Amino acid sequence: MTLPSARILGIESSCDETAAAVVTDGRVIQSSVVASQIDLHAQYGGVFPELASREHVKAIYAIVDQALQQAHLDIKDIDAIAVTRGPGLAGSLVVGVNMAKSLALAAQKPIIGVNHLEGHIYSAWLYLANTSPHQAPRFPLLALLVSGGHSELVLIKDHLQYQRLGGTLDDAAGEAFDKVARLLGLSYPGGPSIQKASHTGSASAFAFPRAMLEDTWDFSFSGVKTSVLRMTETLQEQGRPHARRGSGSQFPGRGGGCPGGEDPDGGGRIRCQRDHCGRWCLCQQTPARADAGGEQTSRPHSPALPLHR
Repeated sequence: MTLPSARILGIESSCDETAAAVVTDGRVIQSSVVASQIDLHAQYGGVFPELASREHVKAIYAIVDQALQQAHLDIKDIDAIAVTRGPGLAGSLVVGVNMAKSLALAAQKPIIGVNHLEGHIYSAWLYLANTSPHQAPRFPLLALLVSGGHSELVLIKDHLQYQRLGGTLDDAAGEAFDKVARLLGLSYPGGPSIQKASHTGSASAFAFPRAMLEDTWDFSFSGVKTSVLRMTETLQEQGRPHARRGSGSQFPGRGGGCPGGEDPDGGGRIRCQRDHCGRWCLCQQTPARADAGGEQTSRPHSPALPLHR
């Protein structure tokens, strides 16, 4: 499929980042500007929806303006405006959608509503302007989506032809990392904090479960989350501190990293094992290959479900 030459202004506000970018010819990133809210939400251990929407309102005009300036374009030079329409936080999404509608109406430009998850998939086609283009992904292909509240496997047979093979049955991977980080007194977001802290631990110190669901491509992370909770409670009862509250990612423990270092208090080992389990589940549950007909090498797939909402 050959994409027509076009200059697209993209606007994203589905969660806690306000972003805008200009993409040309379907693949070339001419500009990309992001305003992060991580520091604001870190004090709550997760995204506070009402605050997120207010921050989008404050930032979105400047972000869109910067994206156009960096691309050396005016709104009249844009061929169409794309905006995230879901899934996401309702109060956050409406800010981006209203901004896109206003621009489209004022500049008489077409507007395109984009599924947030499709945006993640198609980022694999993009490359920065003034850099050598990489080869575009070839079909059929398998996408592993691990983003915020989503952990899904999607078979893509051609452009815009999706088949959902499986997904999480409870927590998404990112949610599980955030909740475990909160249990251990680590800062938000949990994934990077756990990864950093895990370097002082051993992956073999605790036997946390690794959910391999038979005859399905689905994931499950609630079991390992609960196991971490029970282990931290046990360590507390034994008088063995697993975290230093308010200390960010600095924890007791010595030695050579994950796996294998000494960690007498157990904290680094818990974090190392949780990090190890999460990655292992995602990698092992992802099929090695899928052919054009959608047949997998071992487990049957779930019924076809549209990615569009």
